[in-house]
Amino acid sequence: MTIPPSSDRKYRRSPRTPLLPERHGQLFEAQESGFDGASFSGAVFNLSTTIVGAGIMALPAAVKQLGLIPGVVMIVLVAMLTKSSIDLLLKFSRASKSATYPGVAADAFGEAGRTILQFCIIINNLGMLIVYMIIIGDVLSGTLVDGVHHRGVMEEWFGEHWWTSRFALLLLTTLLVFAPLISFRRVDSLRYTSALSVALAIVFVAITAGVVIVKLTEGSIKMPHLMPKLVNQASFWNLFTTFPVLVTAYICHHNVLPIENELKDPTQMKSIVRNSLILCSIVYVATSFFGVLLFGDHTLDDVLANFDGDLGVPYSSLVDDVVRVSYGIHLMLVFPIVFFSLRLNLDGLLFPYAIPIAFDNRRFFLLTAALMGFIFVGANFVPSIWDAFQFTGATAAVAVGFIFPAAITLRDNNGIATKKERLVSSLMIVLAVSSSMVAVTSDIYSIFNIEQGVGS
Repeated sequence: MTIPPSSDRKYRRSPRTPLLPERHGQLFEAQESGFDGASFSGAVFNLSTTIVGAGIMALPAAVKQLGLIPGVVMIVLVAMLTKSSIDLLLKFSRASKSATYPGVAADAFGEAGRTILQFCIIINNLGMLIVYMIIIGDVLSGTLVDGVHHRGVMEEWFGEHWWTSRFALLLLTTLLVFAPLISFRRVDSLRYTSALSVALAIVFVAITAGVVIVKLTEGSIKMPHLMPKLVNQASFWNLFTTFPVLVTAYICHHNVLPIENELKDPTQMKSIVRNSLILCSIVYVATSFFGVLLFGDHTLDDVLANFDGDLGVPYSSLVDDVVRVSYGIHLMLVFPIVFFSLRLNLDGLLFPYAIPIAFDNRRFFLLTAALMGFIFVGANFVPSIWDAFQFTGATAAVAVGFIFPAAITLRDNNGIATKKERLVSSLMIVLAVSSSMVAVTSDIYSIFNIEQGVGS
């Protein structure tokens, strides 16, 4: 197949057309001969993998701050709110005949809307991928928390060497694992790795639940705080720093339409979204519940770091290693799903009139290399996943997940929004903007409070 040069205006892409060719498009069929569309189960696994990423590791710490009952309730409420926002996105994508989320934004707000949304998706996805790599580094080489070094599995197995350092292990992971997986040009190509990643997340929950059950029978589990523990003004403001973590945990909007475009039957997408959110909510609630029961007030920002000592059960060391390694592999398999959307949106932002990136090898590999380099550097310099979640969750994630779907509905260029949808959208924007502002203010307050504590 001969690909026309990108300089030929006949083949140049309008900013409102898909960043990748649609499933039934002529170019897509030519390149993907034999591909008859993605299956229902494959789409559920891909969307679930997009959702269940690093957020699950920070949720126990969030629930610890909120208290067990409010924390679990908030996880369910955010899932319901996410379902509503995705339903709005699907409805308006069909009305505007747009195959991408930025295309829907362009239909509602023009080029400015498309550009702002793409920028938010890029910031959100970059933040998430840096978090993934930070956690993988924590698992393999360990992490430093409050002056205490929590050893990684490679340090425990082989001791401290240059090749068990964080930099060396992340470099090897990038070259040997990420590089092959991010080279795929179609989301459905990752369906098997997505199924495995979801299975590994469930393994993590099952093992954690098993440890808790064993310790409950022995009577060595302390009752966790059912409600938030408020001792001063700082502890009150810290409650709002959990909002970005909860929001980030469910962000998948950037991959909803690419997954729908590859389906054999696109009408199944709403059922796929519902099943994925139910599955992920169960995993989230179970992880948070058992994580807080197991570690209580000692739950760390990255709960995986808690699995480096004696759990008080038989074969504790083996359990620690299985938990950390299984979830480290899970994140390695999640990485390419989120990276797919990141590369797609960055390409659309930088080269809005070029041919789809799937057909330009040079652009595909240059963007891939540049993004991986940035993520690698970020993962080696960002101090913790909580810092990354607080920044991306309170800004870009809120915009991608709630503000844009609600704003598109209120704009309603196609005149299809119902009164109920307008009301829900208005409440969604008020809740998202106010929560985001409070979360950012709380983060700033916490930073200054820490600095004052250090200086005193």
